[in-house]
Amino acid sequence: MARVRTVRSLGVVGLVLVAAVTAGCSGSSSGPPAPSHASSGSGSGSAATAGAGAAPAPTESNPPGDIPDNQAYVAFRPSGGAFTVKVPEGWARTGQGGATVFTDKLNRVEIATASASSAPTVTSVGSELVPRLRGQVPKFDGPKVSQVNRHAGSAVLLKYQGDSAADPVTGKVVRDAFERYAFYRQGHEVDLTLSGPVNADNVDPWRIVTDSFSWK
Repeated sequence: MARVRTVRSLGVVGLVLVAAVTAGCSGSSSGPPAPSHASSGSGSGSAATAGAGAAPAPTESNPPGDIPDNQAYVAFRPSGGAFTVKVPEGWARTGQGGATVFTDKLNRVEIATASASSAPTVTSVGSELVPRLRGQVPKFDGPKVSQVNRHAGSAVLLKYQGDSAADPVTGKVVRDAFERYAFYRQGHEVDLTLSGPVNADNVDPWRIVTDSFSWK
């Protein structure tokens, strides 16, 4: 009998051990949430680190209307002309109503000549040219007339704003800023009109063009 009890006792102990092991395995297999959360946190940390180390998208260095800093310029002299002026190389050239026009995207350089008995002045430009342009330029606004000095000498500068002609493809109209320089010598007047979008920064290119003007 004693042996039987011993056997039974060992059997009970064995069953208890088996149950404990089974419970332990079951608890281990049902516990993925904790390690899975830890693993997920580690993964997102790696992704964040990788994202932070990635090179940022390049910033557009030439917004619409800005003329590149590395733009090259070439000398232009009209046939039989008494002057030369540098214009941006590669721009399209057309003739419009006796004027020569160079264009590229949203920017424009117009060169016009005329015979004049006297030099233009701040007063004459303000009283004669401004009213004429007001009737020609859509939404003409903000005219400012002044006298400026360039390498060729003094010139009368008229600054104003107006709407461009509608794009033939998209129909889009751009608000343009205009700079019109009037040079004069011995009965000859040359008008340089430079235009581009209002928000474009073309101060340096326009200075290169107007400073390059010279009489021959």
